[in-house]
Amino acid sequence: MNDKIESRHELVGLIDEVTRISGRLKSVFAEARRTVDLNDSEMMVLNSVVEADRPPTVSQIGRSLGQPRQIVQRAANSLLDAGLLETMPNPDHKRAPLLVASASGTKMKRKADACADAVAAGLTKGLDLADVAKATKRLRKVRQQLEAQLRIKDA
Repeated sequence: MNDKIESRHELVGLIDEVTRISGRLKSVFAEARRTVDLNDSEMMVLNSVVEADRPPTVSQIGRSLGQPRQIVQRAANSLLDAGLLETMPNPDHKRAPLLVASASGTKMKRKADACADAVAAGLTKGLDLADVAKATKRLRKVRQQLEAQLRIKDA
């Protein structure tokens, strides 16, 4: 079985592992989403907006997460209707407003974070958290490099 993994391109192996761990963790952390009564798509969009370095558009969130713009738009609309997100004018595009979290949206995200932190604390017994932090930083770097390549390709 290891021969199969080793014979594949490294990026394909990474995709497989990320997909598998994502599926496992998604089910484990479902309780954190339930505490704030948001569905997966809504939580994904709220998280993307709250944690963004600068306010994103719906399309930017979709590209970043590999989700169709329409799915992100539906979730964003629901969050806007609930008062968890707000829009700002986008100086670069008149019809694609920027999304920002309202105070209640940020509060809700932090509530979900606290629940997720409690789940993570119970889940990580026996794990080297320094290794987890290093893996996070490395995955972020790979993602940022891939995104930069994709921007060049799409230009």
